[in-house]
Amino acid sequence: MKVAEGTVGRVAVVGAGLSGLAAARRLTAGGASVRIFDKARGPGGRCSTRRAEGHAFDHGAQYFTCRDPAFEPWVAQWRASGAVERWRGRIARLEAGRSRPDSGRTERFVGVPGMSALGRALARGLDLTLGCRIERLERDGRHWRLVDADGAAHAPFEQVVVAVPAEQAVPLVEPVPDLAVALGQVEMEPCWAALVAFEDRVAADFDGAFVSDAPLSWVARNGSKPGRPAAECWVLHATPDWTRSRLELSREQAAEALREAFHRALGADLPRAVHQDAHRWRYASTGTALGRPFAFDRASGVGACGDWCEGGRVERAVLSGEALAQAMLQT
Repeated sequence: MKVAEGTVGRVAVVGAGLSGLAAARRLTAGGASVRIFDKARGPGGRCSTRRAEGHAFDHGAQYFTCRDPAFEPWVAQWRASGAVERWRGRIARLEAGRSRPDSGRTERFVGVPGMSALGRALARGLDLTLGCRIERLERDGRHWRLVDADGAAHAPFEQVVVAVPAEQAVPLVEPVPDLAVALGQVEMEPCWAALVAFEDRVAADFDGAFVSDAPLSWVARNGSKPGRPAAECWVLHATPDWTRSRLELSREQAAEALREAFHRALGADLPRAVHQDAHRWRYASTGTALGRPFAFDRASGVGACGDWCEGGRVERAVLSGEALAQAMLQT
């Protein structure tokens, strides 16, 4: 039975990625008092944009699609507000120095002026505490207390949404053993991302490409997306296998290796790099998914959501958070 609006109580959300923010918006709309905690400096999780020396790079999620009709209202709202536009970049398949246009008819969307715009749009108007790493949940009678890395306690909360990568979620939900076991089955994959700005335009007849030559899996000309600076900035994503075997590389080593891999995959000389860096995503994509939209223990009021529930896409992240929130509102 759906509870009456305003009777849900206080809910904590751990994680201000898209799934946590979507859950928070739905819970707030249903009458809950919601507070979000995240260790980062800004909302959005892997929908992130790095800016350095006048350059901009979407170094996490590259774009998103809208395959599920349930996701269409979210996309329509973002487009109406100017936070999202369609990316009409030329997408290709790149192998052994040869590119061929991607045969799919996928409609791709991006945040404007960067992928981080999605997080900002979802977080608008919500109670968000940044720079706060929640390390454990403690039961306090009928309520939950959240303890952060500095030992400070945040309480009381009737329900808790855990919206972080599954491997990070497991220790948080240890007080709910069945939930911890379920989340422990999820496997996530890492990704090194190189961020390279070139002096001149790269001789590529595409703006984004799925790469068949390891160690790269994807490359993209960031400036081809709407609202970006015109500088020749490229994001180069490594495969999970290559990243896993090189997790401890320095940022400089990873960036150099991936730029050289781009050179080989393209089969053409690259212009001089004027900026080069890398970012290591330990939990970039889903290897083994949970297999359902969310996990929720009704008795304790603790649930978990994320793109890892049913596969690593932006729309799955948002719909996972929305579905968990709806289940909590019906408790």
